[in-house]
Amino acid sequence: MRSLRPYVLAAAVLAASALPLPSAAAPFAYITNQLDDNVAIIDTESGKVADTVPVKGKPAGVAVAPDGRRVYISTPESGSVAVIDAQTRVLVKEAKVSSGALGVAVDRTGRRLFVADWYKAIVTVLDADSLQPVKTIPVGQSPSGLAISPDNRWLYVANRLSDSVSKIDLASLKVVGSAGVGAHPFGLALDSEGRRLYTANVESDDVTVVDTASMEAVATVKVQGRPYAATFALNDSRLLVTNQNSDSVSVIDTAELKEHGVVEVGGKPEGIGTLADDRHVYVANWFDGTVSVIDAKRLTVVETIRAGEGSRAFGQFIGK
Repeated sequence: MRSLRPYVLAAAVLAASALPLPSAAAPFAYITNQLDDNVAIIDTESGKVADTVPVKGKPAGVAVAPDGRRVYISTPESGSVAVIDAQTRVLVKEAKVSSGALGVAVDRTGRRLFVADWYKAIVTVLDADSLQPVKTIPVGQSPSGLAISPDNRWLYVANRLSDSVSKIDLASLKVVGSAGVGAHPFGLALDSEGRRLYTANVESDDVTVVDTASMEAVATVKVQGRPYAATFALNDSRLLVTNQNSDSVSVIDTAELKEHGVVEVGGKPEGIGTLADDRHVYVANWFDGTVSVIDAKRLTVVETIRAGEGSRAFGQFIGK
């Protein structure tokens, strides 16, 4: 299973741009560095690593709690979830979940945690405070990316080897629908109204657009090589998608549903997230161990930050 294994590192490290970022509230970005067994905490205002927290077990997935106080990390090698206290920047709790823990998400209340299990084809529901399991929900094969609706009613799961997305009712914790998408969906992005879901399809090199009410695919947008994860910017008018094999990010116009541009980033880009200004986008580059910062308006990289070896940051990794 390639995406859970360390890759061979490339040697190149991108040079940083001198262009400054606009001053904004200072959220932190939590970058899982799988080969270093740690999480780099980047102050997004200064563009510097403020701290590094050791996390064993090849950290990959990440989810920041809505209040920004806790950061949940999946560790595929140990089959666990680790919890970082965002204020003290210390690992405060860890719990075994299952052997293929990968995608992780917190609900909008911060009370429930969801962990996708790659091997068992389930999503495990945990109490976010105690990390005690509440329920397991069967889904498709090799679940990976997770997305929760803005109204906290639905959870969507990308089932990579089933080429589908499951829709889970968060009241009953049951699957209530599914949609067929492109080949091997991995990362998900849900728009701010919860009406359209976008899947990054690793093997078909495209993005499927799903109407969440009908759970029908309404469009397919061709992108570059091996799309992995996605995020919105500029009031949902742009969807940015990491292309692992093209060392680039595709920018999709969500009105025209066409590739609007392509931005070159570091080697093997994976996790991607948007800052609170809705304009600057962080991209974790696995091979380079860096984070590229894209200005979504100008479609250019404005900064490159060294994070660590094997940067992945799969999930919602930018906090308050």
